[in-house]
Amino acid sequence: MSQPADQSERRGTEIVDLRTYIAALDRSGQLARVPKEVSLTHELADVAAALARSDGGAGLFENITGTDWPIFTGGVSSHQRAAIALGCEVDDIIDVMEQALEPENGIAPVRIDTADWHQNVVEGDDIDTNFLPIPTHSRGDGGAFITGAVTVAKDPIGGRGNLGYNRMLRLSPNRFGFNVNEWRDVGTFWKSREDPDAPFPIALAIGLDPAIMIAAGVKTPVDELLIAGAIRGRGIEVCRGRTVDIDIPAAAEIVIEGHLHPTVREPEGPLAEFHGYHGEEWNSPTFEVSCISWRDDPIYQSIIPGWYEHIYIGNVLPREPLLRRFVRHLDDTADVHIPPYGNGFLAVIQIDRDNPGTPKNLAMAAMAAHINIRNVIVVDRDVDMYQPSEIQWALTNRVHWDDDVFSVAGAQGHEMDPVASQRGVGTKVGIDATYKRERREYGSRVAYAPINLNDYLS
Repeated sequence: MSQPADQSERRGTEIVDLRTYIAALDRSGQLARVPKEVSLTHELADVAAALARSDGGAGLFENITGTDWPIFTGGVSSHQRAAIALGCEVDDIIDVMEQALEPENGIAPVRIDTADWHQNVVEGDDIDTNFLPIPTHSRGDGGAFITGAVTVAKDPIGGRGNLGYNRMLRLSPNRFGFNVNEWRDVGTFWKSREDPDAPFPIALAIGLDPAIMIAAGVKTPVDELLIAGAIRGRGIEVCRGRTVDIDIPAAAEIVIEGHLHPTVREPEGPLAEFHGYHGEEWNSPTFEVSCISWRDDPIYQSIIPGWYEHIYIGNVLPREPLLRRFVRHLDDTADVHIPPYGNGFLAVIQIDRDNPGTPKNLAMAAMAAHINIRNVIVVDRDVDMYQPSEIQWALTNRVHWDDDVFSVAGAQGHEMDPVASQRGVGTKVGIDATYKRERREYGSRVAYAPINLNDYLS
């Protein structure tokens, strides 16, 4: 999709870091300032989850027990905030993401010599991560986890940079447990070295431009900073780490540098995971901190695990363009949505039904689009695919279970899918929830014009 020049320019200049993003949210009525004192243990996450549930805006917690640093949460946990982050209208989110994901549209990062996070530094024996305001989020979590950091690494063979997300449990003042799925690039990088057991350098960037946060949720063979550059229409500024040879986003609020120890492992977990359960405890590599740097008056950033932003960044934004491309190969007007309440395992497709077999074909295309997609529901245009109550209405009133549901047993899915085997093998299900007029004619849906109750009740 070609972007108007003024929109591309606006994306490149209005938001340059977390602070300008917070200001943009505030101007749009999408920021909830929380002045009341809250605890890092459970209370902050409880309030942040309630804000997400009620679409009350991103949370900026300004008064936290035991720290002077504010904490920001929920930055990209709704379509409204994703649109602000991407500098587009809500209806254009998938188009903008599709354009940014095309390799030819990538814009390389720009290296600079100094960054604001050089203003304050702790190294060596002075390191004590207990001063970092790391929340204990859910009551089932195994401790204080860093969840909102972007892991920055570099391919030791080809030199390619990489962004990603890893959960990190604080084990001691200078060590974290570092969870790595076997298919993550960080694991591939350290295993590709001549000595795969040697310490592996990484950096954690906390408090970022949401373009970088969104890009870090994409699984891609290119440096995700190119995707962030494509979103912004300019190269993202990076700066070399103080103790690791890695290019780190220069506009980060906080940077933690150190080395992974692939063979020095300790149990870490459980943590509230994207599937809505507390994930198992894993025997994970450990991360030893060598340096902590931060801007003056920094803003810590956290993602509430197992909740909307966790799912939105990891499952919705990077995968809806892929899903739409697959289904539009069959129906060039079909629209798609991966609802956050489905944990990334559910896809909804909206169509103008013209053939009784089309919904099932589209469901199969969606299942093949991404390994996570397990359940697919196809609805008509008169059903709002963004409203769970509307999806339930269609399932109740337009699905004859014997005729309109099919399953594919023994299909590969995600290893953490709670209904699949430990290798991710399970059954995928397609549901045709469209109106079958050939079966029985009921007419059109009941609808009432929207009104502003304030005009009647005030």
